[in-house]
Amino acid sequence: MLPKTAEYALRAAVCLAGLPPGPASADVLAKRTKTPRSYLNRVLQDLAAAGLVQSRPGPGGGYELAKPAAAVTILDVVNAVAPIERIRHCPLGLPSHTSLCPLHRELDQAYATFEDAFRNVTLQDLLDSTNPVVPLCDVGLPS
Repeated sequence: MLPKTAEYALRAAVCLAGLPPGPASADVLAKRTKTPRSYLNRVLQDLAAAGLVQSRPGPGGGYELAKPAAAVTILDVVNAVAPIERIRHCPLGLPSHTSLCPLHRELDQAYATFEDAFRNVTLQDLLDSTNPVVPLCDVGLPS
């Protein structure tokens, strides 16, 4: 349901949140998130433009979260790269539809539900989950 760009951005953000403090190279992030490096560069630029990620150039540089993981929500990350587009007017442009028809009203309500759910989950919540599966981590693989 989410665009691939949002999926890649979420992978990168969760990965950065779970790494020790300090910058991580784009190569490391691409490997850990299984994201094409060229695509990841664009995603990281969008996250940086939104103030969620900062980059450090040069040797030992890379990317890191610009805010604590507890202050970054799934919605923040999604909105930085592929905002959820709510339905405000009839998508068909029908002049007789001054309000949304039942179909588009239900679709818009589903988008609102996504927004609410994503707004209420931080990157830290994902890392602190009691689920035994660790986000973006294949136990036994080197980092």
